[in-house]
Amino acid sequence: MSDYLDTAAEDVPVEQTPPDVESRFHGYTGNAIPWYVRLIWLGFWVLAVVYTLKYLLPILPIEIADPP
Repeated sequence: MSDYLDTAAEDVPVEQTPPDVESRFHGYTGNAIPWYVRLIWLGFWVLAVVYTLKYLLPILPIEIADPP
């Protein structure tokens, strides 16, 4: 196994690049979700549950038994 900086990625054909050489320039960082985006999603799910409980569930048996 070669050293991390021993082999340049340009010296190895693309099909035969080992993972340690190929991942040399990959630096992934995550992003924190802002509080207001979390608040928007929370509001969406609360309204979705309220809508389901208030409007959909009471009329669902009637709509299934006698569709329009």
